[in-house]
Amino acid sequence: MKNHMSPELEALARFATDAKWEDLPGPIVHEIKRLLLDSIGCALTGISVDPGKMIIALARRLGGPPEASIIGVGDKVSLFSAVLANGQLINATDYDAFISFHGPGYLFPAPLAVAEATGASGKDLILATALACEIAVRVKKAVQPDLAFTREREGYANMNFGAAAGVGKLLNLDREKMMNALGIAGHACQVLTWTHLGASKRGYYPKYGFPGWQGTGAVMAALLAEMGYVGDPMVFDPEHGFWKFAGYGGWAPENITEGLGKTWTFTERAEANPMAVTYKLHICCKIFGAAVDGICDIIEKNNLTPEDIESVKVYTPLGSLNWIGLFRNTDIGNIVDAQFSLPFNISVAAHKVPVGVEWQDLDTMRNPKILAFMKKVSVIEGYSGWQKENVHSLRNRVEVAANGKTFAEDRVEARGISAEVTDGELEKKFRHNAARILTEGKIEGAVKAIWNLEQVENISQLMDQIAL
Repeated sequence: MKNHMSPELEALARFATDAKWEDLPGPIVHEIKRLLLDSIGCALTGISVDPGKMIIALARRLGGPPEASIIGVGDKVSLFSAVLANGQLINATDYDAFISFHGPGYLFPAPLAVAEATGASGKDLILATALACEIAVRVKKAVQPDLAFTREREGYANMNFGAAAGVGKLLNLDREKMMNALGIAGHACQVLTWTHLGASKRGYYPKYGFPGWQGTGAVMAALLAEMGYVGDPMVFDPEHGFWKFAGYGGWAPENITEGLGKTWTFTERAEANPMAVTYKLHICCKIFGAAVDGICDIIEKNNLTPEDIESVKVYTPLGSLNWIGLFRNTDIGNIVDAQFSLPFNISVAAHKVPVGVEWQDLDTMRNPKILAFMKKVSVIEGYSGWQKENVHSLRNRVEVAANGKTFAEDRVEARGISAEVTDGELEKKFRHNAARILTEGKIEGAVKAIWNLEQVENISQLMDQIAL
């Protein structure tokens, strides 16, 4: 069989099965805790919005044996139903962190549900999720974009490999079964839909795919492999394999295996690795986070009110697909319109709405003052003062005309991307996100459990704190 097997598949299976708790560097352990804290908090915001309410209702309808919990709700449903709900909840408000782009909703729910169902420890969950993150990022780095669709690489098909490996680790799969799990996972991936969203004029709930649905494929892959189901041993075939059938433009398999087992790449914060972990401090699309930072700082420094402001000009990078259609939309019909409308988020920030799910409350989206203010916002492609070589894909310049003066802020990237978000900031974000759903006692218990996750003997102890 080895003669007919992708060497990258074998390498990933070996990495996943051989990895031990002792192999995890301290910074990796800490980053996984940060990611879990942030992701669970984001899932709690999802409970308050329509797509989240719908997915919870669907998970309850699908039901199944009481194996795992829906975050924030406490209902125990089947592994599949829990993963479906939690994946969608994490990404519902678009507030989640980036690991290989919007990774948490794809990578965390499957290991979390299986850890709860199997009585795994906090150490087990940390190791499984670290493997999920690392493998997903390495597969993402191996796929190459189709030049005709420059943002195609932001598809989320690669996530299934990471999630399946994390589940397989919790199930103690041997190397052969882990290879089968990965070989199955590659055939249970969603299509690459991000480019379509970026070119759309209005928002829709699926956005760039269904993280919860894809996560169920990861669980299925690992459970089937455990039973002896044979996966695709050539899923990474260089000619007709995953990169080809998933719709990417090329394949660089060396990015999977280089340094595998020796270095952890998913936390590397460098321009060469746009898939490293970053966090959102604003509950909107990441690409204009710098603009929101800018307007907030201008207002704060100069003590401006919305009534003081005559106009806002936001300068964006040249030739970017991100600044057409949906991103300029001023007709806010649902929360996805809200998440991806630059004028709307500039307006909400100008009105000093508390940062959190409040930005996507129906009252906010229907507030006549906020909607009227959007007419003051202009989105302009490119700024004459930028040098060509310095134009960054996430760069924004904001100019505010107010009280007879012009105030400006020029940002290369939003905070969280250009600067590390502290543990304190993440904890503050979590507490705010949890406040509508959990009691103060539960919030305290959840924070303590996550920061001390390696001491948790059974993940059910954590789940008890993040649901009523």
